[in-house]
Amino acid sequence: MSSRPAGHAAFVFVFIAVLVDSIGFGIILPVLPRLIMELTGVTVDRAAAYGGWLAFVYALLQFFCAPVLGNLSDRFGRRPVLLFALFALGCDYLIMGFAPAIGWLFAGRAIAGIAGASFTPAYAYVADISTPAKRAQNFGLMGAAFGLGFILGPAIGGLLGGLSPRAPFFTAGVIALANGTLGLVALPESLSEAARRRFEWRRANPLGTLRQIRRFPAVAWLLGALFLWQLGHQVLPSTWAFYTISKFHWTSAAVGYSLAFVGAVMAIAQGALTRVMIPWFGGERRAAAAGMAAAVVAYLGYALVPQGWMMYVVSLSTAVFALTFPSMNALASRQIPANAQGELQGAVASLYSLSSILGPPLMTQVFGYFSRPGAAVHFPGAAFVTAALLTLVCGALFAKAMRLAPQYAAAAAPSQASGG
Repeated sequence: MSSRPAGHAAFVFVFIAVLVDSIGFGIILPVLPRLIMELTGVTVDRAAAYGGWLAFVYALLQFFCAPVLGNLSDRFGRRPVLLFALFALGCDYLIMGFAPAIGWLFAGRAIAGIAGASFTPAYAYVADISTPAKRAQNFGLMGAAFGLGFILGPAIGGLLGGLSPRAPFFTAGVIALANGTLGLVALPESLSEAARRRFEWRRANPLGTLRQIRRFPAVAWLLGALFLWQLGHQVLPSTWAFYTISKFHWTSAAVGYSLAFVGAVMAIAQGALTRVMIPWFGGERRAAAAGMAAAVVAYLGYALVPQGWMMYVVSLSTAVFALTFPSMNALASRQIPANAQGELQGAVASLYSLSSILGPPLMTQVFGYFSRPGAAVHFPGAAFVTAALLTLVCGALFAKAMRLAPQYAAAAAPSQASGG
C-alpha cells in the first residue's frame, strides 16, 4: 500500500474523477433538448424521443461494461482502466460538442456509457488503498462525490447553456482530459502484480446475481418493488428538461437550477434526514410506505401544476420519498445471510442499471405522444402520471413482500433504521 500522504492524494484524485463523471452526466441535461432540436430541426416532443434513446444507449453500454471494466482492473490494475475511462469521457464530450448530426450524439453516448462504468474500478481502487476501519467512510465519501456532481452538473450546465448549447460539452471534455492528464503523473497503481488475477468472461456477468436471489422469495418481491420504484424515478432525469421547456418555456439556465435544487433536496434527505426520519416514522416498513405515498403525490403534482415556480414547491416532497430506497434496501438486507450481502447489493445495482436502460425510452415516448401537435389528448405531464402508476404497483409488490416476511417488516428498531 502507498504511504499515507500518497494514499490520501490518490483518494483525492479518484474522488475528483468520480465527481467529474457525475458532473459530466448532469451538465448536459439542461442543454440536451436544445442541442437535439438544433441538430434535427424537430419540435421538443420529438426531441424527447431522441433524448430517451440517447439515455438508453448510455445505460445499456454502462450495464454491460461495468463488470468488464471491474474485471479488467483486476487483471491489469486500476490505474490504466481509470485513465482510459477519463480520456474516453473527455473525447466523448468533445465529440458531442462538435457534433454536426444526431448520429454523432449517439456515438458520444456509447463512448460515455463504456467510460462511465469507471465507478467499478474507482471503488476497487478505494478498497485497495483504504484500511478496513476507513473503508466504509471512504465509500461514503465516494457516494457524496456522485451526489455533489448531480447538484453541480445541472447548475453549471444551465449557466453555460446561456452561452451556447454546446458550451457545457466542451467544458466537461476539457475537465475530464485535464484530470486524465494529471492522473498520468500523479496516480499510482494500487493493485500489486501478485494480487492480480486472470480475466474471465464468466465473471463479467451483470445478471448472475439476480438468478441467485430467487432463493429468497420475500427478497425477490422486494427487488421487484425496487425495480418499479427505480423505473418510475427515471422520469426525472429523462423528461424533466423536455417537460419544463415545453410547458413553462424555461431556459437552459432555469432547467439547470431546478435540477440542482431537486438534487440538493435529495442529497440533504439521504445524507442528513434519513437517520432521523426513519425512526420517526416507526421503522423501515412505514418509512418506505410513506416515501411511496409522497412520490405519488409528487409525480401527480409535477404533472398538474399550472406554473413553473410550483415545481420547486412540489420537489420539497423529495425529502420524504428519498426514504423509500434505503428503507427497502435495509429490509431486504435483513432477510439475507451475511455471506450473501454483496450478492444482494450486486442485484440491486443490476436492477438500477436495467431501470436506467428501460426507463428513459418509456418516459420520453409517453411524453412525446401526449405532447405532439395534434395529439387527441394534449397532456405533457403524462410521463409523471406513468411514474405515479408504477409507484402504486411498487407499493403492491412491497406489501406482498412484507406478508411473506412479517417478522422482518415489523422489526424496524430505531437503532437499525438507518441501515442500508
